[in-house]
Amino acid sequence: MYQLSAKEIRDQFISKKVSAVEIAEYFITRAHTVDEKTGAFLSILDKRTLKRAKELDEKREAGKPLGKLAGVPIAIKDNMNLKGEKTTCASNFLKDHVALYDATPIRLLEEEDALIIGKTNCDEFAMGSTNENSAFKIAKNPWDLDCTPGGSSGGSAVAVAARCAPLSLGSDTGGSIRQPAAFTGIYGFKPTYGRVSRYGLVAFGSSLDHVGPFATNVEDVALIMEVMGAYCDKDSTSLDIPKENYLDKLDQSLQGKKIGVPWDFLGDLPDKSKQLFQESLKVYEDLGAEVVDIPFPELKYCIPIYYIIAPAEASSNLARFDGVQYSSRAEDAESLSDLYDLSKEYGFGEEVKQRVMLGTFVLSSGFQSDYFKKALKIRELLINNFHHTFDHCDVMALPTTPNGAFKSHSIKDPISLYLQDLYTTPANLAGLPAISIPCGFTEEKLPHGLQILGPQQEDARVMRFAYHFQKNTEHHKKIPSLFDKENLS
Repeated sequence: MYQLSAKEIRDQFISKKVSAVEIAEYFITRAHTVDEKTGAFLSILDKRTLKRAKELDEKREAGKPLGKLAGVPIAIKDNMNLKGEKTTCASNFLKDHVALYDATPIRLLEEEDALIIGKTNCDEFAMGSTNENSAFKIAKNPWDLDCTPGGSSGGSAVAVAARCAPLSLGSDTGGSIRQPAAFTGIYGFKPTYGRVSRYGLVAFGSSLDHVGPFATNVEDVALIMEVMGAYCDKDSTSLDIPKENYLDKLDQSLQGKKIGVPWDFLGDLPDKSKQLFQESLKVYEDLGAEVVDIPFPELKYCIPIYYIIAPAEASSNLARFDGVQYSSRAEDAESLSDLYDLSKEYGFGEEVKQRVMLGTFVLSSGFQSDYFKKALKIRELLINNFHHTFDHCDVMALPTTPNGAFKSHSIKDPISLYLQDLYTTPANLAGLPAISIPCGFTEEKLPHGLQILGPQQEDARVMRFAYHFQKNTEHHKKIPSLFDKENLS
């Protein structure tokens, strides 16, 4: 069953070839075993999942209509609320916090009869590119357990790559879905900003955060996006536009379409990564698409402005964690001021403190004009130039990452780690849909990713380009050898 797609599992359940309880028991058992090896989960919801599976079996037997995701196991990043279950954000600050309501994406999934099997590991408050910043345990790459799976949604990527679930959800603020997808050899999709509601997602950078799926194939990405891509009146940034039938649009021809590549921006790309990127473009050329060079000098400013805007928004969002509500409280505080200071001191990890301090600095009265306001101006210029660029091409292609997965704890310099987001931050700053596609393997036999970006609200177009690549390559079919077997014990 671990080799089946979400659509195949759903179809087998609907046709009564397998029960929801059998599906739940199978993937719960697999999740526990995989978690022992990889640290992918922070909680596995055995009782809750089995209870909902029994209810789903009863619904099927009663002849009631079944949802688009009936019987499909899905793992959820632990920064999204699931009512009655812990939402920790992998932080000591929220280690005992129980959610009082469902995040909108999760509510929509369960309304379509999905089975939420667990909450996945991540970098604390989604701040990181390696999943090493979790307060509880690090996640490991299923292709090489000594390597990072990427971050911050590393646990969600591992859950799908090791086939604990055919689908999972992550959040992407600067590449936190696409980068771990590239590192683990699966698909990671970041929708247009506002296409999927952020209600119930613990905020990192409110103008940059996106909720999106991991999957082993593009059809499953399209399927889950048909469910989650809905207007939500509880999110002021939610797009009030109709749902789309993404699956119906996947097979439209790419003949004559143009793929823009900012070659000047790729000058420092390592040789093996450049080779895989060029081979990927050749696949599209063979399908009748044209690759065109597009000048885009503003892309070089994306990392600097991202690491001004994102920490600034994080500083504002994390101010609510003061030891008074939501979170752990410093027991040795002797005054209200002590409570605020000591609760943050004890509760936050080093990476979170570093980003909050940076964000507070760029927002301070003496430096706001020098840093934050200038970053916003350059961001506006970037968005305008993306609009102009898409007048000359249908999509843009970039590598997802400069390299494949690296050894855990091997990069000590924060700046070097931040540069892992070099090719992913542009889509967040401009609110564009983007997908990471498995496109081959590095010299170390680790997965590598190709990234396709499209104009705002052209999520279907991005999926279509990914689907045609999938149809004409075999990279996505490969499963990490350690987990490519029925019995993992």
